[in-house]
Amino acid sequence: MQERSEEQIVSRLLELENDGQAEQRTKLSGERFLSLIHDPDNGRSYILRHGTDQTEGAEIPAGTEFFEYPSADAGQRAFEQLLAESRQAGEVEEDDSTDDIGDFETGGAEVRDLFADQDEDELSRDPVISEEEEP
Repeated sequence: MQERSEEQIVSRLLELENDGQAEQRTKLSGERFLSLIHDPDNGRSYILRHGTDQTEGAEIPAGTEFFEYPSADAGQRAFEQLLAESRQAGEVEEDDSTDDIGDFETGGAEVRDLFADQDEDELSRDPVISEEEEP
């Protein structure tokens, strides 16, 4: 198997995170994020620390760094330690954050709002035929 460059790894991790595949994600102060990501392709676990992307994916956010672990357990332990250190430093703003993940609006043909009070799409409902309209 060919080794990936650091840039390729970071791109892959950002892609997984934007697809909602981060196991845990915490918003840190200064518009930064700390994420635990398990890559299903290689079975490795990663911790990704990064800022927000202002270039719509054209560039990796400045100050992005990652840590690689051979297993999910090792990654989980390291993530908990980094999270505890960030908490002690007063950097944690929100646990399980979904801020700045992907773009919910362009994810598909979503007709309803994320918080709609209806479970069914009006455009896909079966029409109700009244007795007067029957042929």
